[in-house]
Amino acid sequence: MTIGNYPATRLRRTRAASWSRALHRETALSPADLIWPLFVTAGSGVEEPIASLPGVARWSVDGIVARAREAVALGIPVVALFPNTPRERRSADGAEALNPDNLMCRAIRAIKDACGEALGVLTDVALDPYTSHGQDGLVDAAGYVINDATVAVLVDQALNQAEAGADIIAPSDMMDGRIGAIRRALEMGGHVNVQIMSYAAKYASAFYGPFRDAVGSGGLLKGDKKTYQMDPANAEEALREVALDLAEGADSVMVKPGLPYLDIVQRVKARFAVPVFAYQVSGEYAMIEAAAAAGAGERDALVLETLMAFKRAGCSGILTYHAAHAARLIGA
Repeated sequence: MTIGNYPATRLRRTRAASWSRALHRETALSPADLIWPLFVTAGSGVEEPIASLPGVARWSVDGIVARAREAVALGIPVVALFPNTPRERRSADGAEALNPDNLMCRAIRAIKDACGEALGVLTDVALDPYTSHGQDGLVDAAGYVINDATVAVLVDQALNQAEAGADIIAPSDMMDGRIGAIRRALEMGGHVNVQIMSYAAKYASAFYGPFRDAVGSGGLLKGDKKTYQMDPANAEEALREVALDLAEGADSVMVKPGLPYLDIVQRVKARFAVPVFAYQVSGEYAMIEAAAAAGAGERDALVLETLMAFKRAGCSGILTYHAAHAARLIGA
């Protein structure tokens, strides 16, 4: 590449005016790039603020519908649902995940009744919101999460959600082989247009704490998730995980967490040229809110700059708790 020398080339020349900066901007961010995670809880007319996630709440199904309508109005194309299952409905085998009238399924149906095709619904497939031990799958006597038996339950969970009207099934469990098993079941069940967004590279991260508070699994978790979530030291392994999930039928893949793993996002996009999403997880959100509250940074600027970083790294979209706020900022 030939680059001119100073002063013939002045890189500040195109930065001198706002119109010129807009003209030369390489990366664009819009509300259509955002997915809004929402937490569903039992009851009616319920809004439960989450202390570790300032500005985020658990909503009963009627409140979730209101948020869904808000998303449509803001131009956000998809909401992602996560249930806070009551403790009395949690069990060692996570059987509530298969209940066609569980919180997740009721919320899916209510959103679809209210918004139709104007809004996509992404649903989490994993057992941690339903188990009494907080793990994403079935465990043996030693507490080890059993892969193949868990996959069988995840398949039934995915079908349950698809039959309720889910548009995107998002397995977050990190069991081997679950994408292929779910894809086959969806095809055989007639759900040929239901997408799979695989949590293909999900790391055993320290950034998940507030999320576990939000879905009620934090205080229940026995042990850790390092036998199935990825080691934060590994990058090549992420590429193998993505390759396997794409071969098994994933329509898109996700990297989680987000900002600490933008190198993984970039490598996945460069290697596979497929839709790549990232989850700006609860700990990332909480740090931005804490920084803003402490006066260490301006909230709106921090929100937009971090979201732009995801897009610059190659993301097709971002799951973020700041989705509604960011959409308003972008549209302002």
